Amino acid sequence: MIRQADPAEVNWVTATIAAAFSRYIPRIGRKPQPMTVDHAALIAAGEVHVLEDGDERLGLIVMRAKPDHLYVDILAVRPEAQGRGLGRQLMAFAEDEARRLGLPALRLFTNAKMTENRRFYPRLGFRELGNRTEDGFERVDFEKRLV
Repeated sequence: MIRQADPAEVNWVTATIAAAFSRYIPRIGRKPQPMTVDHAALIAAGEVHVLEDGDERLGLIVMRAKPDHLYVDILAVRPEAQGRGLGRQLMAFAEDEARRLGLPALRLFTNAKMTENRRFYPRLGFRELGNRTEDGFERVDFEKRLV
């Protein structure tokens, strides 16, 4: 089941993002952007959705509607739950949400040094749009057209 996060879950959201992204700190040389944003504000804005199996929370997705696409900001799966297709399930949820909103595409970016993500998103039908530098991070932009 995927549901909207509750404000009382901010500590879990923060811990889940840290658990999923902390392995990249040595590669990047500092905390990845998802670890440094205001998670309480994202929850308050209704942008965080939690994937759970029974009483166990396994992952989350942060997304927001833009005029011409659904922007996927953060995708995080608890390390102990990785490799079970949960990232794919969360991204399918984002596609369904984009279609429900009448948006023709999903967009996201990843850090260039997160090589696993650079392989993962194309397997889901995303195409790489290009690279850029932002806030000292090397970004790789992706898009998936839904129509």
